[in-house]
Parts: sequence; structure tokens; C-alpha cells
Amino acid sequence: MSQNNGFHNRSEKGLLTPDNCVVALIDHQPQMLFGTSNFDRQSIINNTVALGKAARVFDVPVVLTTVETKSFSGNMWPQLRAVFPGQDPIERSSMNSWDDPNFVAAIEKTGRKKIVLAGLWTETCVALPTVQAIHDGYEIYVVEDCCGDVSQLAHDNAMRRVFQAGAKPVTSLSVMLEWQRDWANKETYDAVMDIVKNHYGAYGIGVEYAYTMVHGAPATRFAEYVVPALAGAHK
Repeated sequence: MSQNNGFHNRSEKGLLTPDNCVVALIDHQPQMLFGTSNFDRQSIINNTVALGKAARVFDVPVVLTTVETKSFSGNMWPQLRAVFPGQDPIERSSMNSWDDPNFVAAIEKTGRKKIVLAGLWTETCVALPTVQAIHDGYEIYVVEDCCGDVSQLAHDNAMRRVFQAGAKPVTSLSVMLEWQRDWANKETYDAVMDIVKNHYGAYGIGVEYAYTMVHGAPATRFAEYVVPALAGAHK
């Protein structure tokens, strides 16, 4: 049985719980997204931010890492940095995060042997650390809808490679629901529903409909849109 920061116990038995895994987000940077063509790029941003928020809700440790920020790839997406405002990504020169001692040390520091892993591109930044981490005794869950590659063939071959190595495919939503597990876990219920309504399309609209039309709850109120002021750089 597992318990995490006062959350209700969740049985493990091979499943992810908030206290048995660490999330690794690898190279979610502009240049890497530019080259992604196998999956809708806006969806990758949306799903990755949702996964990051879910990790915050369930207090799951997150390791952020970037590659060649200044010389090639650019900064980690601001949408993702906003979820982790006080955490600086581990900067690397290596394509394979598992070759970087700071990244491996950050994973080891958590003391967790299950890694929920996503990144760009699948064939290098996901496949290479996945294969080597499995070799070193870790259990890897690849969050496929937070990954992308330069072609469908490249992505598919990479996923086949990690499956053959023993990785398990998941999605951002499946990970969050596996952490939640039981709607009686009220301490995270509202936060999970907030992520659903903000990031999961028809599911979120269905929740809003059920709340308002079936249960008579007030409509969700999002923050009012404010037109940004003219940036100084454009004056």
C-alpha cells in the first residue's frame, strides 16, 4: 500500500502511485518542437503541461532537463516553466540524458525506481535514456502523447524499440487517473477536474455539462482575459 502526503492509500501491485515514481521531462524546447511532424504540436504542449500540473497536484517529484539551450534548442517552453516556476532545468550537451551525471543524480536522489518519461525527440531523447535506465534497473513509462519526432516512422520505430526493451506506454491522462485512482480521494478531486476542464477537450466539456446541467452546480469561471499591453520591445 502507498501513502503520499496524507493522500488516501492507493494499492500498488504494478501500478503507478504518487509516491512510487518520478516524472522526467526532457527537451521540451522550441527547436525540438519545430522538427516534430508526427503529432499535432499544440497537443504536445497541452498534454505536457497537463502532465506537469498533475505531478504538482499529486506532489510527484519532477526532473526537468534541456539540451544546448543557448546554441540551438532555445529555452524550455514558457507554458511548462510556469508550472515549475522555482525549478531550473538541468542543462546538458548530451543527446542522451542518461549520459549526463547531473540528470542521473537527480533521478537517483528521489529514491524511486519508476520513471514517467517524456521528451522530444522520441528516437533519441526518449529512446536512449529509456533503454539505458531499464538496463540500470528502472521501470520506464513513456508518456507517448507528450513525445514527438521528425516523422511518423521515426516515432513508431522508437516506440517499438522502447517496448522491446521493456518500457510501458501511457498517456498524460492515463497517468493522472492512475494517480487519482478513486474519486473518493477528495483531496485531489477538484484539482484533477480543473486539469480535465482546461486540457482534455471533450472530457472536460462533458464534466462541465454534468456539473451544471445534471447536478445544478454553477458554471466554471475561468480567469478573465486581459489584452496584453504593448511590449517594450515593440515600442
